[in-house]
Amino acid sequence: MSGDDPADADRLDDPAVTRVEVPVDTRAPGGTTNAYLLDGLLVDPAARTDALDAALAERGSADADAPSVEAIAVTHAHPDHVGAVADYAALTDATVVAREGHADRFAAAAGIDPDETVAPGETVADTAVRAVDTPGHAPDHLAFAAGGDAAAGSERSVLCCGDLAVAEGSVAVAAPEGDLAAYFASLERVLDAGYDRLLPGHGPAIDDPTATCRRLMEHRLDRERDVIAAIDGGAADIDAVVDGAYEKDLSGVRDLARATVAAHVEKLVVEGRIDGAWRARLTDAGLD
Repeated sequence: MSGDDPADADRLDDPAVTRVEVPVDTRAPGGTTNAYLLDGLLVDPAARTDALDAALAERGSADADAPSVEAIAVTHAHPDHVGAVADYAALTDATVVAREGHADRFAAAAGIDPDETVAPGETVADTAVRAVDTPGHAPDHLAFAAGGDAAAGSERSVLCCGDLAVAEGSVAVAAPEGDLAAYFASLERVLDAGYDRLLPGHGPAIDDPTATCRRLMEHRLDRERDVIAAIDGGAADIDAVVDGAYEKDLSGVRDLARATVAAHVEKLVVEGRIDGAWRARLTDAGLD
């Protein structure tokens, strides 16, 4: 168990929302994943740490001003989000919840079978937190919404959005799992819902969801234009498109750039905007 400082737990100006930055041994931005205590739900416990243990203990104390943990869920079953689901399930005896239709994927990643599943639009176990459909970064991606109920004393709505959005930079939407059409639809869904704050899986909270979602969409559209320009300019395979679509040095991240370009190519093929022969080129590149 990591010996990080419990001061890493952040209340985020809301007694029912606690963020704990959890160190992870993956390519996660900044080397950490945000675990959240969202009302009675623990989201994305990437690893067991002293800080997260302390936050859970505080929730379980007699004078706590927020509910104790009743359920555990993840935004998606990538390694940097699921690492300590089994540990905290054993520690808290909370209900473990997976997205409906993806229980096997969840179990394979988390090392524990879910107790139940949740579909978008439903509340999670016995909490008041609602599941929101946000695929794109991963096919099983969910976000979790809370607040926005003045009658219940919570006028500010928040969305624990995993890898849908980040305050700075961009989110990887990479083949073969990434689906750019679904990603755009998810961002539109969040825009339409009008949440007051987004709580991302990596980095600080997002206090202007509208501006951030639009920035992320425009970034993807810019990359799409670069991909189309490379193809129109004569690029004949994925690596040539990567070379044409990126101006920066790709040392150490070329594999991610290839997978990102492949996701763009797949979207363009489906939309009929480039020749269908590109799908075979994705297969040849091992990116279908």
